[in-house]
Amino acid sequence: MSDYSCLVPFKLRYAETKNLSQGDAVSSEVVSAGGHLWRIRCYPCGIDDDDEDEEEEAAGYLAIYLELMSKPSARGVKAVFEAFLMNKKGEPSSSHADRIMEVFSPKNLRCWGWPRFAKRRDLESRYVVDGWVTVVWGVMVVRSDDDDPLVVPCSDIGAHLGRLLDDGNSDVSFVVGGDTFPAHRAVLAARSPVFKAELFGSMAESTMSSITLADIAPATFEVFLRFIYTDALPDTPIETCKHLLAVADRYAMERLKIMCAKKLWDGVSVDTVADTLSCAETYSCAELKTK
Repeated sequence: MSDYSCLVPFKLRYAETKNLSQGDAVSSEVVSAGGHLWRIRCYPCGIDDDDEDEEEEAAGYLAIYLELMSKPSARGVKAVFEAFLMNKKGEPSSSHADRIMEVFSPKNLRCWGWPRFAKRRDLESRYVVDGWVTVVWGVMVVRSDDDDPLVVPCSDIGAHLGRLLDDGNSDVSFVVGGDTFPAHRAVLAARSPVFKAELFGSMAESTMSSITLADIAPATFEVFLRFIYTDALPDTPIETCKHLLAVADRYAMERLKIMCAKKLWDGVSVDTVADTLSCAETYSCAELKTK
């Protein structure tokens, strides 16, 4: 693909989508196209809607939206967004495929897509392969005649490191709750002083090819590990953020701690404030204590 376009496969673990609620989103990695950063947000159980009738109908559908993650220019960014599902034969679906063109501007919402891309009942019968549903999505930025011909792309180092995590060429692995997560010692050590001490110091882990971690849920560790490589935190449920805050504190990941703290504070209520303050005290999170 050119610098102005990209085509990216995004996999959803179908069994995990059954545990989501309407309005819960699963986000892809961030990619670069046309000098801007993009990702998709999938709502496996449908989007929330202010209209109760519309919300009830949307609950039976997979929704897919393209989100502009970087700031657009004053005149906006015109982009073509397309998406399709891969069927059980490994072929692009002709019945569940669509394309739109929109202008993303600073004054408008930076998210466009389809609230009813595919019926949930169709996913399991037609698109689940080895437990996964594959959404292939693409974005092409449309250039205008007066665009600067020399566009400096936004940094995509996070996307590249994210692919490094997926390529399978690791030198250490972590066993968490029965699941195995491959990783790279140098990346972990560069991001966390605790990992640096464990993996390159005099501790037992420095000579171990497989390390078992206790007291961490596999889903939490997966988000944590992905953050180490991409420096991006996807939409995460409040309860997961609490566990993620604990892991961030354990491995001295200060930026992640603050991001989790913000998520917790944004979702605080009369019912949760005591629990939130308890988290702040337990994990020495001053940002939460002072709110």
